[in-house]
Amino acid sequence: MHKITVMIVDDQPFFRSGVRDVLAQANSPDAMELLECNAGENGNEAIAQIAAESPEIVLLDIGYPFLNGLDLCRKIVRTFPQTKVVILSTNSLEDGDELFEVIKTGAVAYVRSKYCSPAELAEILERTSRDEYPINDSVGQKPKVAWRVLRQFQEMTSGVRKDDDILIPLTSKEAQILTLVAEGNANKQIATILGISEQTIKNRVSSIMRKLNANDRAHAVMLAVRNGWVPVQPDRRWGRRREDTSSERLGPSGIYSN
Repeated sequence: MHKITVMIVDDQPFFRSGVRDVLAQANSPDAMELLECNAGENGNEAIAQIAAESPEIVLLDIGYPFLNGLDLCRKIVRTFPQTKVVILSTNSLEDGDELFEVIKTGAVAYVRSKYCSPAELAEILERTSRDEYPINDSVGQKPKVAWRVLRQFQEMTSGVRKDDDILIPLTSKEAQILTLVAEGNANKQIATILGISEQTIKNRVSSIMRKLNANDRAHAVMLAVRNGWVPVQPDRRWGRRREDTSSERLGPSGIYSN
């Protein structure tokens, strides 16, 4: 059985101990190894301990209402690309702006603690360990937030020349899969839409990321938007499932053509 190493990062020992106890009760001792970490000034202690311990997942408090955990999340994602970050928020309000900022950091999941049971948190960590992106669930419930993210990527890259070092173009199937990723679908959902196995989708997504030299799925989407392989259209519902994509075409590029 794969044992997940989870590092709980927060400045408050009481909070760290509480989260650790909750996860310990929700899992068998063999399921997770739980570590505690004080972020320290500017997150320096957290960075040092992550380097020493190499946790698979970092469970990071967002620092509501000041959101100072977002800066540390960005540092972790940049410095340790193999370590996944799950953001935990104590914000009781349904805050699209907060979710938008979390998405931009590269976190793989966004959890509002007031509405998350111990079992649900444990499940999110398990899904994260399986290379899933639970944040897609949050995005799928907020199409406007998802549109803001893609729109910002497009604005950031407008007027910038396309990458000359991307020599291998995406196949039509890869472009189709990446479009579904951009719409907020998890691997399992994409597999259902396309009628192929989830493992095949995982392999295809990994291949896409290698081709684009992308750090994560969000980065791959950004590069695809920049190069015109993924359309950005405000009238499309984020995460909308299609019964048949074999004949659907999006614009002159024909992303869905066979």
